[in-house]
Amino acid sequence: MKIICIGRNYAKHIEELENERPEHPVVFLKPDSAILPRKNPFFIPPFSDDIHYEVEVLVKINKVGKHISEKFAPKYYDEIGLGIDFTARDVQEKCKEKGLPWEKAKAFDGSAVVGEFYPKEQFDLENLKFQLTKNNVLVQDGNTNEMLWKMDALISYVSQYFTLKKGDIIFTGTPAGVGRVVENDVLVGIIEDKEAFNIRVK
Repeated sequence: MKIICIGRNYAKHIEELENERPEHPVVFLKPDSAILPRKNPFFIPPFSDDIHYEVEVLVKINKVGKHISEKFAPKYYDEIGLGIDFTARDVQEKCKEKGLPWEKAKAFDGSAVVGEFYPKEQFDLENLKFQLTKNNVLVQDGNTNEMLWKMDALISYVSQYFTLKKGDIIFTGTPAGVGRVVENDVLVGIIEDKEAFNIRVK
């Protein structure tokens, strides 16, 4: 399985990081070793002093597809979830300055939190509310109605470049409010009224 991540999919997040609004979805990958094992804490890696949380809605692919038309994209997933794309912001900035890939900042071990998945029929995917709290304080408050590219459009776009396979996960982008984590922080992800994950930082 592979993890396909979308960057810069929420306008306010683009603004807070002072990035340029893209013409097309920004796509990068994480290896399966990036997935944080269930019930494990997240350990801040020794190569970064500025790890940021980024909460994201996840889409789990349920069958093989290539060159998928947007109108047929709903047939390729029946579950959604919530996760975190942990980012070594200091490493990322150095990579960006030199025009280098982001993998060291985005794809390191444990950088992908994958919470619970739920049947997509339980939600209005066009108006899906999701949140992240840090130490019981709301830090990110997102809604899929703010996405620049919706889930079906992302599946169609990504499938032009990569064959999608059963079990692949698409991280659909983060809203505004990203920030730094420190030791002993507790991060809780909520999708509508459901707690999708609860992670302690070490």
